[in-house]
Amino acid sequence: MNNLEMAKSYVRQARERLRHAREALESGNYPYVVRQCQEAVELLLKAALRTAGVEPPKWHDVGPVLRRTQGRFPEWFREEIPRLARISRKLRREREPSLYGDEEASIPPDELYYREDAEEALEMAEYTLNLVSKLLSELSKAQ
Repeated sequence: MNNLEMAKSYVRQARERLRHAREALESGNYPYVVRQCQEAVELLLKAALRTAGVEPPKWHDVGPVLRRTQGRFPEWFREEIPRLARISRKLRREREPSLYGDEEASIPPDELYYREDAEEALEMAEYTLNLVSKLLSELSKAQ
């Protein structure tokens, strides 16, 4: 399987996570929305790296790698990398709390996240999806 095929698979997986995130938003499961959005953004940005021929790192926040390899991307995508890196970093920080809550303070995830948090996470993830989908579309046409 080549990098483009892997990237397309990652995008498919991200879309599925976002579908579940939208369902969870409607049912009020806000921590789950945040978690699914974090996973989607991670997959999407790793897909972007793969399209540029960069092996994605095994950690969750790939923003620094995007910044270091930005020269491999089209100009329009390069202009978005600072925002994408911020999104990656912000959602990475929410990865564990959205699943486990604040274990030190004994606060469950349901008490940490509100609808606004979930909506913000979903907006960031959908923004990322749109950009990475455009990138993949352009690269698919070029091949």
